[in-house]
Amino acid sequence: MRSYQPDLTPPWKKSTPVPEVPAEPDLVVEEAVTGFCGAVIRCEKTAQGPTVTLEDRFGKARVFPMEPRGFLLEGRVVTLVRPSAGGPVRPARTASGSVAVPGARARVARAGRIYVEGRHDAELVERVWGDDLRIEGVVVEYLEGVDDLPSIVREFAPGPDARLGVLVDHLVPGSKESRIAAQVTDAHVLVVGHPFIDVWEAVKPSSVGIPGWPAVPRGQDWKTGVCRALGWPENTGAAWQHILSKVSSYKDLEPQLLGRVEELIDFVTLPD
Repeated sequence: MRSYQPDLTPPWKKSTPVPEVPAEPDLVVEEAVTGFCGAVIRCEKTAQGPTVTLEDRFGKARVFPMEPRGFLLEGRVVTLVRPSAGGPVRPARTASGSVAVPGARARVARAGRIYVEGRHDAELVERVWGDDLRIEGVVVEYLEGVDDLPSIVREFAPGPDARLGVLVDHLVPGSKESRIAAQVTDAHVLVVGHPFIDVWEAVKPSSVGIPGWPAVPRGQDWKTGVCRALGWPENTGAAWQHILSKVSSYKDLEPQLLGRVEELIDFVTLPD
């Protein structure tokens, strides 16, 4: 009769079972050794065993062996396995073009902020970059103009762990906005802007279904003038909602705005 042999392995040396997760396309995981975080773009069989290719939000791809306990999913250790045929397909990208993170929870808000000039600016940023901002824990606030920007920056008291990014409309040489922005010299503040008179112009005319944004005579309210020139009712709030409804992704925006918002997000999320 076989005698019983007790397991004398200390508890801290015992391997705890971890869940097996199918490496489905666009699943976002972190490789446990290197810390590389990205979305699954493919799995392959090799002579050394199965591998998975991950792509990060900047488009950089790396190949890793699918070893047991080799990855983290939402902070938990998991083992990636090859997905079965016909598995569910997750959305690949957010509206900003970043890799989507299905089921990701919003991060606790950072001390840093992004300030934009007005409500329309904030609504447009939310529509395109909202998913990214929640994952990064970045809050966007609007200022109702930039005339008091230097004093607003002083009151915010930016620092290494509380960076401030500011997006300014019509930031072109010689403009009032450029003179105000030049007064902000704090190393923990980044002021960038686009050349458009108003953020409406940052939406591509083709997306709105118009041949172009009309020229409005100086001295006339620009938004009201746009409505008149296009034959829209002179209700700028309703006009903006119509414009915003035509924006579904970064492809509907002009590059001059896209680059500036991405720059601000990178700035306020830099490591302390």
